[in-house]
Order: sequence, then C-alpha cells, then structure tokens
Amino acid sequence: MPSPHIRPLDLSDDATADAVHRIGRAAYSVEAEIIGFDGIPALRESLPEMRAQPLRWVGAVSEGGELAGFLAWEEGPDGAIGIDRLCVAPAFFRRGVASLLLRHALAELFPGRPVHVTTGAANTPAVRLYEALGFERGADFSPAPGLVMASFSRPTAGRPPGRRTRPATS
Repeated sequence: MPSPHIRPLDLSDDATADAVHRIGRAAYSVEAEIIGFDGIPALRESLPEMRAQPLRWVGAVSEGGELAGFLAWEEGPDGAIGIDRLCVAPAFFRRGVASLLLRHALAELFPGRPVHVTTGAANTPAVRLYEALGFERGADFSPAPGLVMASFSRPTAGRPPGRRTRPATS
C-alpha cells in the first residue's frame, strides 16, 4: 500500500466526523482489550460530544480516499502540545499509519515544541511508538480503579523523530 497522505480534518463535515468517530471507537475498543479496561472515555463519547472537543485534527488518508487514522491535539497556554488522540482504523494496523501521523505532527505541525501524551501503560504498541520517536516516559498514574496510564513527554530539545542516537565509539 502506498503511504497515506496527511491532511487537516474538518469535523464540521458530517462524513469526516462520522469516519473519525467510527475509527476512534474501533481503535479504542482494541486498546480496551489490550489494557483490560473498557472505561476509556472516548468509547462512550457521542458524535456531538466528540465534535465539541476543543481539538485540532489531522488525518492519514489512503490513495483511495479512505481515512486510515487520525491525530488530535490541543495547545496549552504555555505553547506545549497535548496529544489527545492518536487512532488508526484496525484495517490499517501495522502499516506505519500512527508513526506517519506522529512524525508529521512533530516535524511539520509543532516542531521544537514540548509535546505530552498518555496511553494505557499496558498498550505495548503505543508505548513502543512513543519511545521510538524520542518521547521520555514519565510517571505512571491511575485515574480510575483498574487503569494504569503511562505519561510521555518530548521536550523541545529532543532528538529528531525516528532517529536513535548511537553511543560514541573510539
């Protein structure tokens, strides 16, 4: 499959909002199974509630025009970015869509800015993705009984996305 292209998403468009809502629910259902917790707020969020979120949205769109995944974020008063959602349609799992979205966002949408994100601590694919892209794991926390979340941040001086540093050799 050729690489999807990234474009802004307008949730005032009914078809776009429906696709984002459907993909979000499907992706969070899979995460709920992985982490053993079905109380993820986005699983119960209605379409109007999702649209009302003060978020900015970008999507990865396949060559055929199908939405493969999306990333949504908000900007804090200090200019830091809080990633609220990073979801991939299950049909596009393990094709690099989440990585493509996150790399694009870090390089093009908010380069050089601190970025924060949380995910279920047991969500190994997400944890690996954030670590591979230079995010540093912070403290785990438990916002609800039976749920452990991992926090990640990528400071402004972090290494470039997707590039691992090698120890110096002599």
